[in-house]
Amino acid sequence: MCTAITYQTKDHYFGRNLDYEITFGESVVLTPRKFPLTYKCVNDICDSHYAILGMALVADGYPLYFDAVNEKGLGMAGLHFVGNAHYAERSEEKYNIAPYELIPWILGQCETVEQAKDLLLQTRIVAIPFNSRLPLSPLHFMIADKKRAIVVEPVKEGLKIYDNPVGVLTNNPPFPFHLANLNNYINLTAKPPVNRFSPEIPLESYSRGMGALGLPGDMSSVSRFVRAAFVRANSVSGCGEKESVHQFFHILGSVEQVRGTVRLESGAYEITTYASCCNLDRGIYYYRTYENSRIRAVSMEGNDLEGRSLVEL
Repeated sequence: MCTAITYQTKDHYFGRNLDYEITFGESVVLTPRKFPLTYKCVNDICDSHYAILGMALVADGYPLYFDAVNEKGLGMAGLHFVGNAHYAERSEEKYNIAPYELIPWILGQCETVEQAKDLLLQTRIVAIPFNSRLPLSPLHFMIADKKRAIVVEPVKEGLKIYDNPVGVLTNNPPFPFHLANLNNYINLTAKPPVNRFSPEIPLESYSRGMGALGLPGDMSSVSRFVRAAFVRANSVSGCGEKESVHQFFHILGSVEQVRGTVRLESGAYEITTYASCCNLDRGIYYYRTYENSRIRAVSMEGNDLEGRSLVEL
């Protein structure tokens, strides 16, 4: 399905793989500060907000963001959470926001994860689809700034918000399982392994990389979480923009879906349709697609952030 990560060198980075069997006609979209953002259950039209840049499907003039960053350096991505996502009924006591509205709702108003968390506590994610052609998507979310990351999961028990110390999110099961599951891989290391099997048996490494024996290599969300967490935690790169961005895409590349490896019941194949990397410090959105591995960049700088119309870049 999908994988999102954070990464830090001199600057701070946030991005994701979007894994699916089809593309949606998405493109990089800039929502400038004065574009009128409307919400199904919030009466006020928000025509003064932070500028937002990310990958979106524009439907009926509205930006349906898959992931994005705002001008203050706050990033957010929605990932599939099939079977666990549960959207609530409307409440008069909170802001009622549809799942597809949540990214502009948070990124339009918040500068930091802490502000996003405060706003989420006043928000109810409600079961309202965009329209009959675009039904509800079961999602959970990762939000990151330059200091920390959180995971937001709407489940039957309510809206759960977790600190994310590993800077990784995939799909099912819920996030606490993924964190606990990492304990099963406590012996993995990027270093050459040490013989702990028995001092009586002269065991030796016969290949480089054997310290990571046991690192899962299948395509499931549980295995991708472990693999992405291990690769990210052991990643080493230069601090320049070019080295950092290339390293970020290499980390995502360790969990990308290659056509043919995940066959669905319909006969279609899941692939990594695109991968993205946002520089949170500089407002640059990098991306590449399955059919074009060249890394392309779109920057907020040089665009009219005071505009009133969406800009597809």
